Amino acid sequence: MNARLIISKILLLSALLDAHGQGTVTFNYDQQSATESTGGGIASVIQANQPLGQSFTPTLMSVDFIRLSLSDASFNSVGATLLVYLREGSITGNILGTSDPMTMPDRFSGYVNFFFSTPVSVNPGTQYYFQPWLVSGDPSWGIVAYNAYGYPGGTAYANGVASPGFDLWFREGVIVPEPSSGALLVLGLCAFAARRRLP
Repeated sequence: MNARLIISKILLLSALLDAHGQGTVTFNYDQQSATESTGGGIASVIQANQPLGQSFTPTLMSVDFIRLSLSDASFNSVGATLLVYLREGSITGNILGTSDPMTMPDRFSGYVNFFFSTPVSVNPGTQYYFQPWLVSGDPSWGIVAYNAYGYPGGTAYANGVASPGFDLWFREGVIVPEPSSGALLVLGLCAFAARRRLP
C-alpha cells in the first residue's frame, strides 16, 4: 500500500470520527471577581437597577463568554430570558457585542454562561463594561453582588453609578477548543508515515 493511499484512508477515517463527535473545549478565564467556591453576596435585582453592570479590564484580546451568578427572587412559575451587552467607554457606552440569550426556569439559582456568537475584540489593559439585561419574563431576577470580592480591575454599577468596593460575581474569558480524537489520530498517523519514509 503506497503512502498516498494510507494518508487518504487516514483522512477518511478522521472525517468519519469528527462527524460523530467534536473535541471538548476549555474555558480560559481572563478576569473574574470570584470563583464558584467563593461565598457571600446578595442578589441585586437586574431590571430595577438599570443601568446595572460591572467594569473589568481584560488582558486577552477577545471575550467569548461572560459567566454570571443569577437567582430568581420571586417564585411565581415564571422564568426569565436574559442576555449580556458588552460595552466600551461606560456602562451606557457603545455596544461591542450582545450575547446569545439564555432562558432560566422559575426558582433557578446558579451560574450561567453567556456566549457571544463571535468573539468580541477588546484591547488588553482597557476597561470595558458588561450589562446583564432582561429580555422577557419575571422582572425580579437578580445578580449576585458583594463588597468583599475585591476585584482590582473594575467595579459594580447600579442605576448607572459606580459602586466602589462592590463587584458583581463574574468570570469572563475565551474558549479554547481541544482537538477531537479523529484529528489527533490523523496527526499521529501522518507523523508515523512521515517517520517511516525518512531514510
